Amino acid sequence: MSGRSGPFWDGAEGRAPLPRAAATLGLQFLDADVENGTIELAFTATEDFTNPAGNVLGAFLAAMLYDTVGPALLATLAPDQFQSTLELNTHFLRPVRPGRIIGRGRVVHRAGDIAFLEATLTTPDGTTIATAGATARVIPLDQAPTSP
Repeated sequence: MSGRSGPFWDGAEGRAPLPRAAATLGLQFLDADVENGTIELAFTATEDFTNPAGNVLGAFLAAMLYDTVGPALLATLAPDQFQSTLELNTHFLRPVRPGRIIGRGRVVHRAGDIAFLEATLTTPDGTTIATAGATARVIPLDQAPTSP
């Protein structure tokens, strides 16, 4: 993977800081297969992510899924490209306690600038927690919105 650049690869390889939202989720890059459009990440769900029952709040799981489908596509793009998520559908399958969560994402299909993506979150032992499907559009990096 070395030799690749762009916003995703610069963060994944430590040449740039992770986005603050990804850092909050405890994102750790594990592996990517650019040719097959797959990625594997890890997240660290803290006690701060829990609901009154002590389980990780679904909104944090959705954020982890979002931060898995996007990078699955980003890892395949040229340095001057970015992605804009058009929709994300999530399915919460079972509760999970704080700890390490594994995210696996893939590009299911890409037609021109539209990509169909999917992601799964599991416990370290492989129990599926949540899944998501998403649609994204590939855009020029200079058209990605930035904060003022």
